[in-house]
Amino acid sequence: MLIYEDKLDGSKAQFAAIEEAIRTTQFIRNTCLRLWMDARGISRNDLQRYCAVLAKQFPFALSLNSQARQAAADRAWAAISRFYENCRLKIPGKKGYPQFQHDCRSVEYKQTGWKLDPDGVHIRFTDGCGIGRLRLIGSRDIMAFPLSQIKRVRRLRRADRYSCQFAVSATRRVEHQPTGKQVGIDLELSAFFTDSEGHTVAPPQDLRKAEQRLKRLHRRLSKTQKRSRNRRKARQALSKASLKVQRQREDVARKQANALVSSHDPLCLRSLADPSSRQEPPSGQEHR
Repeated sequence: MLIYEDKLDGSKAQFAAIEEAIRTTQFIRNTCLRLWMDARGISRNDLQRYCAVLAKQFPFALSLNSQARQAAADRAWAAISRFYENCRLKIPGKKGYPQFQHDCRSVEYKQTGWKLDPDGVHIRFTDGCGIGRLRLIGSRDIMAFPLSQIKRVRRLRRADRYSCQFAVSATRRVEHQPTGKQVGIDLELSAFFTDSEGHTVAPPQDLRKAEQRLKRLHRRLSKTQKRSRNRRKARQALSKASLKVQRQREDVARKQANALVSSHDPLCLRSLADPSSRQEPPSGQEHR
């Protein structure tokens, strides 16, 4: 499954409709969770059928696409099934009892409720939320895949924008040219990693600066008064800075991992969490 994400360009009224759809998804998810808490023997199918009951009771729930309502119920069941699994495996400590969600940020559609324009740069949401036609801003051509391979479409709110994710049922194949080289890497705290040949990769300086700015924004947020306008602005600035650091970390990790995999055949790792690995690094080969 490949995930492609594009930025959404629209009007303020459309973004307000997206926010309303996100709140509706959160309402359905929490209401389904309340049904499971109040009754015994509730299954996933019961939650799916309960979505139709909510659509008859609440007009704002009816405006959301039926499969999007079912996807919201699936989110509740995912938390419930994870709790059941932890109890079955007798995991020590807390078992992760399902909690009500207060920060929902996305709406997920399946095969209906959306339609791509032939130009490949516009998407139209056809449910009753009133979102309409939005422009996709991205570097990938989603029309290169048949529509039957697009299994999920997710509208989500980022700290700096609204985005649309496409879950495509496809497999990416990368042909590796054998090099005859092998390397072992050790993840450290002072450096990004050190390989068996003695080469050390230091963390990027721009990432360190972004992390320092993140600490300053955390301190600024702690000094603001709750439910004030300054606190809301500080939270927004902190969210944008956190998202930037997340993207920088992911970019560095992907580039370094791709360089290691492309230039070596066996790749051995040593885990910092395993005390026994401090004495004798385990040997292994990464499966590409």
